[in-house]
Amino acid sequence: MTAVDASAEAEQGTEPHVAHNYHPLPVTIARGEGAWVTDVEGKRYLDLLAAYSAVNFGHRHPALVAALTEQLGRVTLTSRAFRSDRLEPFAAALAELAGKDMVLPMNTGAEAVETGIKVARAWGYRVKGIADGAARLIVAAGNFHGRTTTIVSFSDDEQAREGFGPYTPGFDVVPYGDADAVAAAITADTAAVLIEPIQGEGGVIIPPEGYLRRIREICDEKNVLFIADEIQSGLGRVGETFACDREGVVPDLYLLGKALGGGILPVSAVVGDSDVLGVIQPGEHGSTFGGNPLAAAVGLRVVEMLESGEFQERARALGEHLAAALEPLKEHGVTAVRIAGLWAGVDIDPAKGTGREIAERLLDRGVLVKDTHGQTIRIAPPIVIRATELDWAVEQLKHVLGA
Repeated sequence: MTAVDASAEAEQGTEPHVAHNYHPLPVTIARGEGAWVTDVEGKRYLDLLAAYSAVNFGHRHPALVAALTEQLGRVTLTSRAFRSDRLEPFAAALAELAGKDMVLPMNTGAEAVETGIKVARAWGYRVKGIADGAARLIVAAGNFHGRTTTIVSFSDDEQAREGFGPYTPGFDVVPYGDADAVAAAITADTAAVLIEPIQGEGGVIIPPEGYLRRIREICDEKNVLFIADEIQSGLGRVGETFACDREGVVPDLYLLGKALGGGILPVSAVVGDSDVLGVIQPGEHGSTFGGNPLAAAVGLRVVEMLESGEFQERARALGEHLAAALEPLKEHGVTAVRIAGLWAGVDIDPAKGTGREIAERLLDRGVLVKDTHGQTIRIAPPIVIRATELDWAVEQLKHVLGA
């Protein structure tokens, strides 16, 4: 997200000043196609940031561009007083993909998380019988669910949190990967457990085997909702439709975004069964643009592309290829690699530089990655990338590490 100071442009006759919520890499992207992007000076880069920038299917995927273009010729936005002919097919297809009854469409990932929190609280009051105003949610340390004031209230990332109080109450933080800590934190006022099945912003942190299954069991035993934030991990990224599928677990609510818009426009959704998501009544929640015809048309095409399982299988196969390519770099500048499908967190030996420094060196060699938490870089290519392109990217990493 950016904020543009148009007044500065008018007064000074210069380019508008842009305020970023992160420290961008020093490159300005002008266009993209497939797994590649091109900057304003014509230099090409292999984009290994696709999970981060929501382009799981590559830039300008022809099937998605076709869906967008066709809908542009019909209708793009309508009043919330009406439903478009694209919304019902999109919602039905997404509900079927997730094995759920209902879909509440929004726009951004943070909106989906905020919506999930509201649903959990409403369910706690109206179904579980928690006293009004007393509902609590359990979350995990190291989480990243967005940057709204409510969400940063339960973040332990001080850069995202400090200076934005007062903070929203009602959240209990437990260590990530520790199901026993989840069980111990549950009280009669607990409405839900909100968890990333894999922590993306944290550096592709994969919890211990059985963690998600145990959370599902605990939530069933204690009459608590299990909410899975699959905004980064879901929709094919990890070699399954959802990261929860890796343990055969079905949460009460899926929070989806990023890849749901196919890299074309922002689309997010909360997906659940009617006994949970149905607690929200007409007029209690909504979005000006959520479920608009353009978004629904693109979202429907994304779901249709995932129905065959082709992209999930491709992510699994390419992830195995990437893991094999990265393995020789261990002990040669790489201290650890965590991979789930086509999504990797690579920890860098401090003697070789910080994650940010490695990312900038890779930028100079035409590879885009994102650093996180000091010594980690994230590799998240679009699923359409070729194995040979992955090999080339690993060669560039090898070079910048001096391995």
